[in-house]
Amino acid sequence: MLHRHLNHQRYTLAAIDDVISRGRWCDWAELRRASLADRTLLDKVECVCRPYASDPYAQRHHFWMHYAEAHRTLA
Repeated sequence: MLHRHLNHQRYTLAAIDDVISRGRWCDWAELRRASLADRTLLDKVECVCRPYASDPYAQRHHFWMHYAEAHRTLA
């Protein structure tokens, strides 16, 4: 995914937030593959999603927060 306002393709906090907020299914699948290969990305996903925990309309961030929590226990 080409990130607006970013000039790289690494999974920084801003890039993860962009993928979660604006990404499509294929972008999410890529983030999932990357997080399964590098479990430290789960920490970043949680860090990005935590501020949205009290927003009931931030469903994408809620999904990824639960995903990160569930896969951390599997690691």
